[in-house]
Amino acid sequence: MTYSYDFEIKYQEVDGRKKLRLFNLENYLLEVAGTVADELGFGIANLHPIGLTWILTRLSLELYELPTHCEKVRFETWIESNAHMLSTRDFRIYKCTKDKVQGTKEEWTLIGQCKSVWAVLDLNKREIVNIFDNPMFEGCVDGQVIDMPRVRMTTIPEPTGCVPHKIVYSDIDYNGHCNSCRYLQAMTDAYLPDYYGKRIRLDINYTKEAMLGETLQTYYLLTPDGVQYQQKNEAGETSCSAKLSICDL
Repeated sequence: MTYSYDFEIKYQEVDGRKKLRLFNLENYLLEVAGTVADELGFGIANLHPIGLTWILTRLSLELYELPTHCEKVRFETWIESNAHMLSTRDFRIYKCTKDKVQGTKEEWTLIGQCKSVWAVLDLNKREIVNIFDNPMFEGCVDGQVIDMPRVRMTTIPEPTGCVPHKIVYSDIDYNGHCNSCRYLQAMTDAYLPDYYGKRIRLDINYTKEAMLGETLQTYYLLTPDGVQYQQKNEAGETSCSAKLSICDL
C-alpha cells in the first residue's frame, strides 16, 4: 500500500536561489516516513514508551529538479521490506505543474525518487534490535521496489578540505543524538558544488551516532562528478559519510 502527502515549500526552507535545500528535503522524507509509521501503529509514539526508536541508517536520493519556494510537492511512499533487522522505505517525489486553485486540474510531474533504510534502536543499550516479528508489523509491507543500486563509501585519504562542526543544542533530536539532517547540513555548509539545473544523486551512510558536545570533522574530496564527504568524531571513527554526484539532465 502506498501513502502520499502534499506540502508547500516555505521560504525558510530555500536557499539564495529560492531552491529547496537538500537537508530540508531530507527532513520532509523523514517526516513522511514517521507519519506513515505513526498511522500504521509502530511509530515513535508506540516505540518510545517501550524504550525503542527508529533511526535512519542509509539514504539514497535521485533528484531531477529542485523544488522552488511556494511550489507544491507530493511525497509518495511505501514499505519495500522489513528484513534482517532493517526496514526499507521507498519514495517518489512529485511537483504540482497545474493547480486546481488556478481553475485547472492538478497535474503532478515526477522529479525524484529515494530509497531509505531504517533500524530500531534500543535507547538504553544504544544497540540495534530486531522487532519485525512483532504483530504490529503484519501486513504493512508493499513489496514494490525502486531500483537504486547501493553506492559503497570509501575512506578519504587526502581530503580537499576539512571543516569542524561541534554538536550543539539545536542539532539534538528526541532520540538524544544528532538529527540525521544536521549531518547533511554540516556537509553542505563545508562545501557544496553548483548543482543547479543538474541531475543529483545523493547517498548517505549513518554509521555512528554523534552526541551533544562532540566535534565532528567534515572532510570533503572534490571528484570529477561532484564531492565525497566523511565526518569523523574525536576518536577518529566515521559517524557519517556521503557522496553527491552531479550530471547533466
